[in-house]
Amino acid sequence: MTRLSIRVRLTLAFALAMAIVLSAIGALVYVRVGGTLLSSVDQTLRLQATEAASRTGDARELVDRDTAAGTTLAQVLTPGGLVIRSTPAVAPLVSPAEAARVAAGAMVFSSIELSSPAGSWRVLARPAPGGRLVAVARSLEPREETLSHLFSGLILGGVVGLLLASLAGYALAAAALRPVEGMRRRAAAITAATRGELPVPESRDEISRLATTLNDMLARLHAAFEHERRFLADASHELRTPLALLRTELELALRRPRTAAQLELALRSAAEETERLSRLAEDLLLLARADQGELPVRRERVRAAEALSTVAERFASRARAQERELQVEETEAFVDADPVRIEQALGNLVENALRYGRGPVVLFAVERDDDVELHVADEGEGFAPDFVERAFDRFSRADEARTRGGVGLGLSIVALIAQAHGCQAGAANRPEGGADVWLAVPRAGRRVPGSTRVGTP
Repeated sequence: MTRLSIRVRLTLAFALAMAIVLSAIGALVYVRVGGTLLSSVDQTLRLQATEAASRTGDARELVDRDTAAGTTLAQVLTPGGLVIRSTPAVAPLVSPAEAARVAAGAMVFSSIELSSPAGSWRVLARPAPGGRLVAVARSLEPREETLSHLFSGLILGGVVGLLLASLAGYALAAAALRPVEGMRRRAAAITAATRGELPVPESRDEISRLATTLNDMLARLHAAFEHERRFLADASHELRTPLALLRTELELALRRPRTAAQLELALRSAAEETERLSRLAEDLLLLARADQGELPVRRERVRAAEALSTVAERFASRARAQERELQVEETEAFVDADPVRIEQALGNLVENALRYGRGPVVLFAVERDDDVELHVADEGEGFAPDFVERAFDRFSRADEARTRGGVGLGLSIVALIAQAHGCQAGAANRPEGGADVWLAVPRAGRRVPGSTRVGTP
């Protein structure tokens, strides 16, 4: 059954339902017609029994001659069931038990089989004047013949009706599933390299809604595929650049004899590229773990000022080398967060501020409702207006021509860490100049989901 097509299965189910309905209707019609015909026979018997009862005391025949020669029999009997008169001469129409009931005043209907005249007969026995009984019988052959014709007509009509209904059901199922077949053919032509949509029927039914839902799903899959394709292309590019620079530095160092100072300079440059490769590999690994569905965080009660101060101390020497200042504003806020992840995110923000901003870098916290925003602000040129919306995209950089700077993953990781804590990250330009980037984390005491799912920002 499961190997049959849907339209065939629908047609079979429809045909079975129609067969049950037609059978029920046919049976009802057959029973009702049979009952009506039997009631008509009984009514005729009542009239004839009354007439026969009025003739038991005279010489007239119990029933008219033309009737007696056809389908009606009549008898006068004693209360014990003995036949006194019979028109025509036939076996007793009433059994002794029935005769006793009639003698007691009842009117008894029954159906019997006679060998002569042969056939089925309907009998009515009733009391007659003089303590006698009268029994009248009519042949059921006309009724049976009528029912036989009716049965044949019902069978033929039912078969023809069932066949027509099945064909109509198959046509309806085929018409209803035709859009599905069109969707199937279109879906078979869609590949990972081509973007396509399924045809949406004009009807506002379930198939139309299914096509719309599938098109939305295909759009999301295509967007995810394009995102992964860009991710792989950007990752390959970012890995190729430091590898090429590292190879170039080493080849230049080995091309001709070098002084110790020159070799040290080449090794330092190679070490910088190696460190960059290491950071990039770690960032890619973190993003890959997040794409798999979970970025583990170990929440604990953390003082926001302590997290900000720890990150500022880590970058203090680098800030002094650039003759810049790191400022941490005091705050009494406590957060429910993973201190390692929070310091990693703040470190990315401070590194971006030192690399691309100017002036002092300020680290501060802002309490908003159930969250605490951890900010890193500078006094540089800020973000380009068209870059703010995509600042947290992977491999997104304001200066796409830059090759020795960052790879555009720092803010993406910040956004992932914020999402892992059930919050969001944000970026904006300060009115007085410079960039302000932050991530929000839950305030200590706020109820957060027990399991954190992290997706692509």
